[in-house]
Amino acid sequence: MMDPLTWQAGPRRARSVTEAPVKIAFAGKGGSGKTTLSALFTRHLAAQGLPVVAIDADINQHLAEALGTAQPPAMGAHLAEIKEYLRGDNPRISSAAAMVKTTPPGRGSRLLRPGGGDPVHALAADAPCGARLLATGPFEEEDLGVACYHSKTGAVELYLNHLADEPGEYVVVDCTAGADSFASGLFTRFDLTILVAEPTRKGISVYRQWQDYAAGYHVALAVAGNKAEGPEDVAFLREHAGDDLLAWLGHEPAVRAMEQGRPFTLSDLSPATRTVLGTIQARLDAQPRDWDRYARQAAEFHVRNARAWASAAAGEDLTTQVDRDFTVGQHAQSTAAFPAVPLGCLISGRACAWRLRAESPLQHLVAERNDDIA
Repeated sequence: MMDPLTWQAGPRRARSVTEAPVKIAFAGKGGSGKTTLSALFTRHLAAQGLPVVAIDADINQHLAEALGTAQPPAMGAHLAEIKEYLRGDNPRISSAAAMVKTTPPGRGSRLLRPGGGDPVHALAADAPCGARLLATGPFEEEDLGVACYHSKTGAVELYLNHLADEPGEYVVVDCTAGADSFASGLFTRFDLTILVAEPTRKGISVYRQWQDYAAGYHVALAVAGNKAEGPEDVAFLREHAGDDLLAWLGHEPAVRAMEQGRPFTLSDLSPATRTVLGTIQARLDAQPRDWDRYARQAAEFHVRNARAWASAAAGEDLTTQVDRDFTVGQHAQSTAAFPAVPLGCLISGRACAWRLRAESPLQHLVAERNDDIA
């Protein structure tokens, strides 16, 4: 089993107090400050020596800039290769072309570890704070007028569905603005979703959308107020968010310096802002992970997509891709020895003959399970 302290090259990293894997999303109205808070929280975790993968899933693609690093290669531009890699030897998936954004993993699929040595994480950029950054990528010229942004965010949903994360490993996702995550099952892929809300009716409206749409799906929501300038703003947020109001931020001069590209460290933040970051982490660390529900919801939304459009588009019944006896959680301890496979190998087709190294615990699991269902 890979020690989460050695998830990437370098000195041993600190262990989180959480006993569960943790995926957090930041959502909100456009301009609410969700990207800024995503970046600050990523820096906050990385400053403690914790392993963090940040993902920019917003159409505007500003998280790299906020983290002070170069824009990484677009996951959306490598979607076919990502599918080929994740498909592995799963006999329920006829081809990479038959995989859609909701396709769940099953026996024979290749799972991912946060920051692991696989071709998906090979697309990541290393941020100066110590986090790794993946990005869906912007619209390309050939996308304009013919594709929606779901063609990009599908890579993130596949990533999260195939991620075998362990306690103390963090994934921070900057989501698209508004309630766009509800176009698939992406909204159920997080342990906690922070709705960043300004103290206005428009600002709180996205929280209300998430609250309404997520009802019945056991989605953990919390509100982080932003741009709260006084007691009246806080009272407004508390009136409309109630007990979901976790914390709020006011004016923060250091954030303006960060956004202007001037030198910035977390120590430049006010004590109040640093307290908010700690409050969000404490709330996240306290959130349990229900792997069985995670798998059930992945299957539910995949079947919905298959019946609505995906099976017709693929020319085959994609509901049969669901492996009801498989959950990622039961194999999260067995994914340490994945060898790296360059994306170029997947493009050339050489990955068809590629297998996990014999010393990988998952290699034995895959071989035994495949015999059962052959």
